[in-house]
Amino acid sequence: MILYTNAGFKKYAIDVICLLYILLFVYAAVSKLLDFENFQVQLGQSPTLSSYALWISYLVPLIELLIALFLIIPKLRNCGLYSALCLMTMFTTYIFIVLHYSSFVPCSCGGILEKMSWNVHLAFNLFFVVLAITALIWQSQQPNNNAWKKKPRTIILKISLSFILSVIAVTVLFLLSEEIMQYKNPFIRRFPQHPVMRDTVIDLKFNSYYFAGADQKRIYLGNYSNPLHVKVLNEKTKIIETTKITFAKKNIPFVSVRTVVRGSHFYLTDGSVPAIFKGRISDWKTTGEFKGLPYFTLAEPVDSTKVILRSSRGKNRSHELGIFDDGQIQKIRYNKTLLQVQKDGIFDTDGTLAYSEKLHQLVYTYYYRNEFIVVNSNAELSYIGNTIDTTTKAKIKVAYLKNGMERKFSAPPLTVNAKTAVCGNLLFVNSRVQGRFENEKLWKDAFIIDVYNLVKRTYIMSFAVYKIEEKKLFSFYVTDDYLYAIMENHLAVYKLRNNLKKEMKIVK
Repeated sequence: MILYTNAGFKKYAIDVICLLYILLFVYAAVSKLLDFENFQVQLGQSPTLSSYALWISYLVPLIELLIALFLIIPKLRNCGLYSALCLMTMFTTYIFIVLHYSSFVPCSCGGILEKMSWNVHLAFNLFFVVLAITALIWQSQQPNNNAWKKKPRTIILKISLSFILSVIAVTVLFLLSEEIMQYKNPFIRRFPQHPVMRDTVIDLKFNSYYFAGADQKRIYLGNYSNPLHVKVLNEKTKIIETTKITFAKKNIPFVSVRTVVRGSHFYLTDGSVPAIFKGRISDWKTTGEFKGLPYFTLAEPVDSTKVILRSSRGKNRSHELGIFDDGQIQKIRYNKTLLQVQKDGIFDTDGTLAYSEKLHQLVYTYYYRNEFIVVNSNAELSYIGNTIDTTTKAKIKVAYLKNGMERKFSAPPLTVNAKTAVCGNLLFVNSRVQGRFENEKLWKDAFIIDVYNLVKRTYIMSFAVYKIEEKKLFSFYVTDDYLYAIMENHLAVYKLRNNLKKEMKIVK
């Protein structure tokens, strides 16, 4: 029915549509330019455009102003309408991809449109796409043009091609951006909306606690100062009780005892003795020990007979990973190829051990480079992964003292991955390296956690854990429902939101 209205009404309607587009594009461009830094940050967090955020941030406001100018000039109006159709189709396609295919939904753009939900924004854009198509058809039917009567198929073809090519352009950008984000490492973090929310904060009174482990209902905290005392936190009620490990043996020269809870067992470990004692959490009594252990610097029990160790037994006392199996004749087997030496073999291969009970795999994350390795329960390499920063070589300087017998840092090292935790198929890394388009205040006020999918071998998202009274982050632990962070003498509990929890589904 619209196509058969009179020419005067159509001309008036075209003027109104062009005016609406002019107001929209001028307002949008000026809003972006007035808050340009924030606009760049928002593009940097985009799941579709993050890899191209720098040049798009300059290009989009310029194009919007240019289209507005075309729509003002009568001779360029037709070109302006086609350009408006293409740009608005691109915006619409972008929102559709964000809602249906991206790994998270970022914050909305600025100005009035920021108040809209993404679905309302999609409908708003579709409305303007329809307006542009209507204006182009009516423009071709004007008496001074009359292109519709001569070649209506040509007009439909031009409109269709403009629409289709715009959709294809944004889709290709999305696919290329995903490729770059996952494999070409431009170091742009993705911050979705609130994946964790603070639940409660508990005062532990002392700053000597660490995470020993968890089961389905409880979190266990060890204590460096009092190794035989374990605090047990009920995950649901947040009530803490204290239990004591019964340890009969005496006169053992312990230096640094660490408690590990794995399943129904607990383990007391000290690599300087070396010793690992074990027992059941049902009664907290040590009932056995691993015999014939080598000296070790890190240990992660796999089960009641196996433990993966890191020892300084390689060339020039460099670190090596191996597996100790108490049930085998040859109890210890080292895999010399797992840790790759870059400089000295000790500092450059230093890192954290974390074990996924669901995957039956261990993750070793280097402190000073953007790399982690995933190892199976037989200390065999599954694959080498990378964190999203660009520090491929450890930025450390090592001084050799006492004729090479002692090593120390001769300059402060660049710590890349400070703390780690594993929950199911996800690796959580507390990064110390700031990415592009990230706010300085955020880094001052919070600790940044990057999340990786160990099964899909991809980076997923990042989020901030805000500091408590400027306290340092000692360690953190993640369960299916909560993230726990020890900040000196405080235990902060954060509830995981659905946009993070849905990533915990293990894909075989």
